[in-house]
Amino acid sequence: MSRYTLDLNHTGTALKPAKAVIYARVSSAAQVRRGDGLGSQETRCREFAGYRGYTVVKVFSDDLSGSSVERPGMKAMLSFLRKNKHDPHAVLIDDISRLARGVKAHIELRSAISLAGGVLESPTLEFGDDADSELQEYILATVSQHQRRKNAEQTLNRMKARVRSGYWVFSRPWGYRYEKTRNEGKILVRDEPIASILQEGLAGFATGRFETKSEVRRFWEAQSLFSKRRKDGSIHPQLVHDLLTNPIYAGLVQAPDWKIGLREGRHKGLITAGDFDKIQAHLTNLAKAPARKDLNTDFPLRGFVACGDCGHPLTSCWSKSNTGKKHPYYFCFKKGCDSYRKSIRKEDLEGAFDTLLGSLKPTKTLFSLVREMLKDAWDQRLSQVTELRKSLTQAAAKIEKQIEQLLDRIVEASNPSVISAYEKRIASLEKDKLVIAEQERTAGQPKHAFEKVFELAMTFLSNPQKLWASDRLEVKRLVLRLAFSDHLHYHREKGFSNPNFSLPFKTLTAIGDQEMQMAHRGGFEPPTPWFVAMYSIQLSYRCVGEKTSSQIAYSCCKSKASSFLEVAPIGRMSRLQRTEMKSFGALFRDGSPVNLI
Repeated sequence: MSRYTLDLNHTGTALKPAKAVIYARVSSAAQVRRGDGLGSQETRCREFAGYRGYTVVKVFSDDLSGSSVERPGMKAMLSFLRKNKHDPHAVLIDDISRLARGVKAHIELRSAISLAGGVLESPTLEFGDDADSELQEYILATVSQHQRRKNAEQTLNRMKARVRSGYWVFSRPWGYRYEKTRNEGKILVRDEPIASILQEGLAGFATGRFETKSEVRRFWEAQSLFSKRRKDGSIHPQLVHDLLTNPIYAGLVQAPDWKIGLREGRHKGLITAGDFDKIQAHLTNLAKAPARKDLNTDFPLRGFVACGDCGHPLTSCWSKSNTGKKHPYYFCFKKGCDSYRKSIRKEDLEGAFDTLLGSLKPTKTLFSLVREMLKDAWDQRLSQVTELRKSLTQAAAKIEKQIEQLLDRIVEASNPSVISAYEKRIASLEKDKLVIAEQERTAGQPKHAFEKVFELAMTFLSNPQKLWASDRLEVKRLVLRLAFSDHLHYHREKGFSNPNFSLPFKTLTAIGDQEMQMAHRGGFEPPTPWFVAMYSIQLSYRCVGEKTSSQIAYSCCKSKASSFLEVAPIGRMSRLQRTEMKSFGALFRDGSPVNLI
């Protein structure tokens, strides 16, 4: 058969190729998976080839945007045409938009096909070299480019609209997956078990269970299912920072590049907006100290126990004797200190610490008393729901008024720097409004019963030694932060001196040290104002009745322990109390450290 056949549709002098190749293109791989486009394009081109008398020898396809020239299928077709340049082929496309969706890309590919020996043809357009044909071709290429840009604009506008409505439209964040719903389209849902691993790390950092980003990092590295690792098995510090600062995990969405501020998302967060704020505040105030790599289970008190002479944190090491046996020691490495490089046996220091920790164990009677106090505070807080919601509503209205005032100022302002400052302030207020809205929704709705929420806290308060006996270093470090509000000081001869216990244990000690006396017939002068406020009248008139000493102690000491019970607003606590409660709060979450025991 001849390589060319006579084209009867023309003057009879032009020749056309007898073979053809088909080029089909769709804009994305998703269209290929759905079966949209490629098959129908090929079918129509084959029908056109039969009509023209061509034999289709090969089909090439791409699933890329029409604005790009660099496409694998196009490159393969051009390579095929060059190899068979001595035997020209017709290049069939279903529509001019399948070749390209841009004037520049169209001209480049049109020229490349011609130079490779191909003849471009389509059932929807007759390509020619005359002026009218070129004008028609370029007009259609321009229309195709306009359609592409218009589609892009419409898609972008739809994406912006969804973000403004609280939907996430970008690639799914780690710990989430997309799930298609009937009414809302694709929405983020938890991707287990990664979501739970991330949640525990984020909540732990917010409550003080993990004090530094390095501790969060070590916790995630200990989870075998945490797959985002480097080749050596470690997790990049930047990844930890990105996870801690991503508002998507608090159920919030934003798109700064589109000037869309923070707003409530339609997906469920792993943590609350309040916890997210705590994380950001913690990161802002966090000292930029490098993470210690020498912390290990051999010396859990390293860095926490300080020298009794100079106050410098003790270091530790394994020392080898003449016999070759290794012995563990703590020692002070502060030059000029009287105890400089004078070793302290590990068993001596840690034995003394274990004794000190054992002294924190309250009696069963005192423990029951504290439990009743906590239960009473829990019930009191639930009974204040109406008042709490009212105050939150007022706070939200106040913020809304401030936002309106700032918007009015923006309209009147002309200085770009002033406008930018107003916009930042508005963004901050919007964030505060989200937190208040979340608090208003959850007010008076505890996720669990009192017994479940406080189970771990009670276990720790009743016997901190049990938690210290864990083999996990992060658990031991947690015990140190929960039981003590400052470094312990240890002297080689005197042992531990003046340990500063955390607020919960201070409260237990204060309650346990109360001296109870019977009221005399004529009454007595009350020792403290808070005792007067509650019981001076009752005791003076002998109205105590048959209350037991434990009941009297409970009633009298209840207000003294109020800071621990959080009956009073957290803002009324001292700075030291707030610091201690932040650390101790790790035990009062939704069971986040349950795995510690």
